[in-house]
Parts: sequence; C-alpha cells; structure tokens
Amino acid sequence: MNIPWLQWAKEIQAISQAGLAYGENGYDLERYEALRKISVEMMSHFTDTPIDKVTELFASDTGYQTPKVDIRAVVLKENKVLLVKERADGAWALPGGWADIGYTPSEVAVKETREEAGYQVKPVRLLAILDKKCHAHPPAPNYVYKIFILCELVGGEALEVSLETTEVGFFGEQELPPLSIERNTVEQVKRMIELASGPASQVLLD
Repeated sequence: MNIPWLQWAKEIQAISQAGLAYGENGYDLERYEALRKISVEMMSHFTDTPIDKVTELFASDTGYQTPKVDIRAVVLKENKVLLVKERADGAWALPGGWADIGYTPSEVAVKETREEAGYQVKPVRLLAILDKKCHAHPPAPNYVYKIFILCELVGGEALEVSLETTEVGFFGEQELPPLSIERNTVEQVKRMIELASGPASQVLLD
C-alpha cells in the first residue's frame, strides 16, 4: 500500500539519521536534527500518536538506518502449515518475529517456533526474502525485509498460551484462519506452502 506522506516521512527520517551519524559541522547537525523533528511531527500528525511515542518507536535509533528484519518459520505437517494466534490482534501468523542480535536467521526461526508454538524444529532451507513494501501489508513506520525459512518438525508439543500467542494449530491451504496481515498475507502463506514442496533451489525474492 503506497501512502505518499508515510514514504516521505520515512525518507526524511533516514536522511536525518544518517546526517546525524556522519555529519561533523555543527550547523549541519542542527539542520539534520530539524529534519528528524519534521519527520516525527508528520508521523504524529497523520497517525494521531503523541510526539514522544513516535520519537521512541520511529526516531530513536542512531547510526546509518537500515531495514528491520522479520523472520518467519514455515513448518508443515501432513501438508498443513503451523500457525499461531497472535495475542496482539487475535489473528494468525507463521511463528516468528524480529531478528535478534547474536542469533543467525535459522536460530531465530527455531527460537521463535519454540517460544510461540512449543515445537522443536530444524531449519531446512531458505524459501523467500521479501520486501514488505511490495506486498499487501498495512502501512507501517519501519522499512522491513521478511525472511521465510522452511523448518522440519522434530519434537515438542503445542503450547496452550505464550507471552505473545493464545492458540496453535496446523491448517491446510484451503482452510486458513483470519491472518495477521501485519505479519503475513494469505498470498504469502499459500506461496510458502507451494515453495516448500518445490525445487530446493527455488527462492522467492522481493
């Protein structure tokens, strides 16, 4: 979904953050700080969110700004895909979340599946690396790359609840529950099921 003001705010924020990281002239630093303030005010105005909250979530990083990374585990059993019901919005998603410092992408997929679903899995191969802006997700303040990793189920049992999820289940392609489209779209989940049974060399990009 292309929302011009949101794209402008993101770009202004990225430029200002890079300028603050690498600028040396005091006058230039003041200008970059002013740009960051404008980006925060734009985000606050159009989302009706307090300035301090926007600053914390959108403009508190330092250094050169890069995309955030969201990692999702694709776990199949009898041609059904593992989904967890998100406590945040009551909808369903592939197990996963933000990449953690100190963990490889595969380790994040394993950890998130264990913590959110209760199952032990083994990473098998990469299925896709997607740019969130190219898919039908709702608008978001962060620029995000999404990594989908096929994992083999090796043990464990479904959790009743976790800190982030309230239900766990396996679903066929034609019986998917309401999905948390902030995290994954119907098209993405169906495509991952298809890729999981396709050639090992096939990886979806962008």
